[in-house]
Order: sequence, then structure tokens, then C-alpha cells
Amino acid sequence: MLPYPRMSTRRAIAAARFALVAAVLAVVMTWPLAPGLGTRGRIDTYDGYFSLWNIAWVAHALTSAPTRLYDANIFYPHRTTLAFSEANLGAGAAAIPVWLATGNPLAAHNSVVFLSFLLSLIGAYLLARYLGAPRLVATAAGVAFAYCPFIFARFPHIQLLLTAGLPFSLLAMHALVDRPTPWRAILLGLTLFLQGISCAYYGVSIGLTVGVGALYYAVARGAWTSGRYWLLTALAAFVALGLILPFFLPYLRIQEDTGFTRSLRDASMYSANWQAWLASASWVHRQWLGAIAGFSEVLFPGILTTMGGIAGAVYLWTGGRGSAERAPARAGVDRPRETAGFYGLVALLAFWASLGPKAGLYTLLFYTVPVFSLLRAPARFGILVVLALVMLAAVALGRWLQTRSPAASRRVPLVVLALLVAELFRAPVGLPEVPPMNGAFRLLGRMPRGVVVELPFFWIRSDFPRHAEYMFYSTAHWQPLVNGYSDHIPAEFRSLAGPINTFPSEHAFSLLKGLRARYVVFHLNYYDRRSREKLMAGIERFGDSLRPLHQEGDVWLYEIVAWPR
Repeated sequence: MLPYPRMSTRRAIAAARFALVAAVLAVVMTWPLAPGLGTRGRIDTYDGYFSLWNIAWVAHALTSAPTRLYDANIFYPHRTTLAFSEANLGAGAAAIPVWLATGNPLAAHNSVVFLSFLLSLIGAYLLARYLGAPRLVATAAGVAFAYCPFIFARFPHIQLLLTAGLPFSLLAMHALVDRPTPWRAILLGLTLFLQGISCAYYGVSIGLTVGVGALYYAVARGAWTSGRYWLLTALAAFVALGLILPFFLPYLRIQEDTGFTRSLRDASMYSANWQAWLASASWVHRQWLGAIAGFSEVLFPGILTTMGGIAGAVYLWTGGRGSAERAPARAGVDRPRETAGFYGLVALLAFWASLGPKAGLYTLLFYTVPVFSLLRAPARFGILVVLALVMLAAVALGRWLQTRSPAASRRVPLVVLALLVAELFRAPVGLPEVPPMNGAFRLLGRMPRGVVVELPFFWIRSDFPRHAEYMFYSTAHWQPLVNGYSDHIPAEFRSLAGPINTFPSEHAFSLLKGLRARYVVFHLNYYDRRSREKLMAGIERFGDSLRPLHQEGDVWLYEIVAWPR
């Protein structure tokens, strides 16, 4: 549907070569992800545990009971608990093949992580190619975008790795602007939908960006009086919103039922400061981290990307020389000033929004765009700054190379590509080995359905994220779990957490009876000496009510067989 000629043998070989290079880069830049696909994971953070559970749940639900997708197995007896945080439907759907083949939550999750880097590189490559960059320059653009410091700082958050929809959406937008047809409008709507269900933050940001693009190109191309242009733009919006609305309704219901919302104060806590735009975790950039203490986020696009993007914007705006004799009339190739204006505008607006409420733009969006009441991290607009700078640099370099010798046109991109890999290299990415799942959880997967409570039941607010580890263990059995962790914590959970933590006690037994709990898992290594002595005394005291099922190491599994009077 995009205006590319039918693939010849030569193009097929070039595509295969590019795919091989992209795959090798993904293995090298994310090492040791590939060899540890089923044995490693970000269990050094509780957000990492949450992501592992999240992807496994979505893959499991979509392949077993898709109508119960949002009724995740946490926070029992609450319903629609998947919508207490980002659902990550795109990542979960992408994990289905590996989940069905292995049943391994690590392999399922890590396969999506690997795929996310691969698709992001391909998306940025195709966008740069469409805008006129030659193959090697477009490959460098893919590396600069896919492996930017912003992404590596968000490794525990699977949804924030799924950036591929950003360049693919802009690619579809350019195709629609260059030749408006119904099929191109539908394609744009589909790409926006896929990005929206993969990451809500990116879905909102790219939706706004495409909206800005529609207005910008309407003026730049003189299409603002074209009814066909606006009708097809509306069709793209209708497709995107129509497809995503069913998946968004659970969030609206939760917001209505619980009043869950984000405030500008929340957004201020996750806004970028000036230090954030210099912070990076790559080995090269770490040299100056000590001099910018106090950075709120990691947003540095990279030395080559920043300098290349700014220089590229100036070069394109001033009409940098280049030949486009055999190129079709499309953005970037013979409209350099137009391209510089659009991507420069995107970079400036995204940078402004990333600074949060105090800078003004985010506050305006908060009060005018309804979905902003569910968001809280303005700094995440920073990925659009990276993408815009990458495209400006790639298009400008491509045009500049058209005036150089064929030898220079080959050597310069290779040098740039090598320098980008060296500058952005972050491996090893820090994926700890995950111990094998305890036999107690595998046994629960063979037991009759019953509500599970895992103890200690962390009840201090700062300890709530620790429940995410219990959620990860539930991927071995999928029994309903009283425990849970998410962006939204139900009020009942907060009030019951402390009393439940006293189990086994008369009061805790009465609470679990009301919850229809059947299985109790004790993690003895999380009890201090005094608490463990008290626990052992309680187990002995209520021995007639608790039947031991499995004891392996520090994990003891019991079944509640009777309720004390």
C-alpha cells in the first residue's frame, strides 16, 4: 500500500542482508538477552517482575479465555484488574507464539523485547528511506533510534520498549499526505491503533504528532481547502479510535467507579529537568554523569544524533544542495525545507511537553485532552525528540552525500554507523539469571481452582511493589491471587493488607474466609527471626485447619481445610 515498486531479486537480496544486519545488531546491543532468552529477566526491579507477569497473562488469556482478558488473576475478588495499569496488549499478543511453544514467562517476555528492538530499527530505517535517505544512512538512523539511551533506561518496562509504532505511524502519515487514498488512511489508522495498544503514552504522543502533521502539511501543501484531504484524515482517526475504544472502555469504567486519575502534581514528579537531557547509561556517556547529579530522567539522544539533528535541520532549512533526479515527489527528497519544518516542530513541541506542567504545554494538554488524566510521565515525550533528530540528520546526510563521490557515499555512512554503535553501546544490559520456579507453584497449577494468598502480605505502602514477585510466581498456576500490585491499588486491598499479614490468626482466618481463600503460600525467607517464630507457633496452633501440601526450601504451601471457630 506504500508507494514502493515490486520487489526484484536485487531488492530481495538487499532486504535479506539488511534483516541479517539488524538481527546481529539486536543480539550484540542487547547481550546477553539472546542466549538467556528463557533463563534471564529484569527481576532486579519489581517493575520487571510486573512486566514478566503482565506479558504472560495477556498471552495466556488471549489463548485460553479472551473474553476474560481484563479479569487478571490479581487483587481477588476485584474484576477488570488488568486495567489497573497499562494492559500491554500489543506485547502480550506478540508473545503468544513463544508462550504457546514454551509456557515460559521469561522466554515469552524476552522474545518481545528482542522483537521490539528489531522492529524499531526497521521502522526508523523505512521512514528514513521514504524521506530520501540512502540505505546505509537509513540503517544508521535505525540504530540511532532503536538503541538510544532513552530506551535502555526503560528496560524493565516492556511497553516503553515498543517504539516501532512511532516511525511506522509517521511513515503511514507521509504516504497519506503524498497521495491521499482510502487504503492509506486505513493503514494510518491501523498503525496508530497498534501503537496505542502497545503503549498508551506513545499512542497518545504519536496521535498528537500525526494531528500536528495533518495541520502542518495541509498548510505547507495548500491542502487545507481540500475536502478529500480532511475526509481521509478523519477516516484514519475514525479507524484508530474505533478500534482502540473497546480496549479503552475498561479504563473509563475504573476511572468512573474509583475516581482513579492523575494530577498535575503527579506529572511534575515525572517531568524532565535540564540534567535529564544530558543523562545516559551508555558506556561513553557515563563519563559526565557525575557532573549532572540530580537528573530526573534519562533522555540524552546521543552526541551524533543531537549534533546531526540540529545541523541537519539548519542544512535542510537553508535548502541544502542535493540531486533527486530519479526520486519520486515525496517528503524529504525534494521538499527539504518542508521536512526540516515538520521534524523541527515535532522536536521542539515534544521537548517542551517533556518539561512537564511548569513549562506550560503539558498543562494545556492536561486540561484539553481527556486521556491525559490517566498519564503521569511527561518525560516520555522525549522519545519523539530522538526520532525527529534522527530523521533530520538522516535526510540531511543523504542529501549532502548526493553531492559527493560514490566512494565517499559508501564510506561516510559506514563510519557514522560504526560510531553510533560505539557511542550507544550499553551491553551487557543487566539481565540476572532467574532461579527455577519453586515446586510449590508448579503443584498449584495441578490443584483444583482456589484462591491463593502469599505471605508475608506486604502492607506498608512503600512495600506494595513487592507483591509483583508473587504475581510472577502465579504464571506457573494462574490461580486467583489476593495479592497484587499495579498503578491503581484498591482501597479494600489497602485496608485488608495489614490484618491479613497476621495470618495465621483468628482475625486473619475470618478475613480469608470472606475472600474464599483456599491456598496459603509462606515465604519464610521474608520473615525476620521473631516473625518466623510467631508464624511457626500459629501454624502449630491451627494445625487442624492447615494441611501441608509442599515444602521446598523457604517456600511452604498449605491448603485451608477448615475454618477455626
